[in-house]
Order: sequence, then C-alpha cells, then structure tokens
Amino acid sequence: MVLRVKNLSVARGGVAVLEGVSFTLAPSDALVVKGPNGIGKTTLLRTVAGLQPAFKGTVEAPEDSLAYAAHSDGLKSMLSVAENLEFWAHVFGQKDITQAVDAFDLSDLRNRLAGSLSAGQKRRLGLARLLVTARPIWILDEPTVSLDTASVALFAQAVQRHLSSGGSALLATHIDLGLQANILDVGPFKAVAGATAISGYDEAFL
Repeated sequence: MVLRVKNLSVARGGVAVLEGVSFTLAPSDALVVKGPNGIGKTTLLRTVAGLQPAFKGTVEAPEDSLAYAAHSDGLKSMLSVAENLEFWAHVFGQKDITQAVDAFDLSDLRNRLAGSLSAGQKRRLGLARLLVTARPIWILDEPTVSLDTASVALFAQAVQRHLSSGGSALLATHIDLGLQANILDVGPFKAVAGATAISGYDEAFL
C-alpha cells in the first residue's frame, strides 16, 4: 500500500508552519523526517495520520492503512500488559498478541498492571500496540523516547521486520536506528513568516 503526500501545507494554532511538502512512501520503504525542534515535524505527522486537517494539499492512503504512535503511550493503567494488548487487538479486529509480546520483550511483564511499569516499559508496551493493528503504514513521532539502548534495538528490529514484510514507516527521530531509509529534511519547507491558515481553520479538537 502506497502513501502519497502532494503539495501539503500544515498549520499549528492557525498559523502555517510547513508548506509544499510532497513525498511517496512505498511498501518496504522507510522515510525519516528531519528538522530542528519546533519546525513542524509533529504537525506534519499528525496531518498525514488524519488527526488534523491539512491547510493545503492532499494525503492519499488506502482506507484503514495507517497506524500512528506519538509521545503518549495510550495505555489503560488498571489493565495488565496482556490486557492492554488484547484490548487494542480487539479494536483492530485482531486476536493474537504473541508477536507483540515477544518483539518488545514483554513476556515477564504480561500480568503486570500498566500503571506500575517504568517509563521505558510503558513505552515498549505502547509501541507493541503497532504489531496488533495489522496496518501496513506506520507513522511514528519520536518513538524511542524513554527507551534504553537495548529497547531501542528491539524497536529497530521490529521496524525492520515490518519493512521486510512489505510494510512502510514514516518517522521523526533524532536517533540512528540503522535502517535503510530515505531522509526528508523539512527545513526547506518552512512556511514564510506571517503565513496564516484559512479562515475558520482550527485543529484544536482533533
């Protein structure tokens, strides 16, 4: 499944931050979004994921093909690790959580309440949800936050397996994950100072 972004402009707080971004993400490809803090990488990824409207341009992706993971781990603190994964598997019409548990070394934590986990363990569990979505296009915003070196390696291996099986990944990260990936430097797409979004544009509640 192919993700196509055409002449996309995105806004934050009603003000355009990036303009004219275009790229194609094909199966088995990874694209790493680079740029200084605050330039709009998160806004771009949220817009591509459909969590806020585009200022201009288009995002084309097959229906139900995108899975998004950002800074929030999205866990239910009073459910166990296994119950959290089973919940999300059910949401996405899946049943088996074994691959997700194994990929992020969660076997010994299966019965622990999510609320009792360390920040790094919560992050591993949050990322493990990607594997129960069965969605081919992953959109990842700083996915390695709170992960130690060993856990970063687990994540990189999970992404590589996803790519090898025909999936794709669009990610913003400052860490070299050792992937064969193209780079999208969004610096040249920074919006002209003073550019504003269309009248009535508001992403605050999406």
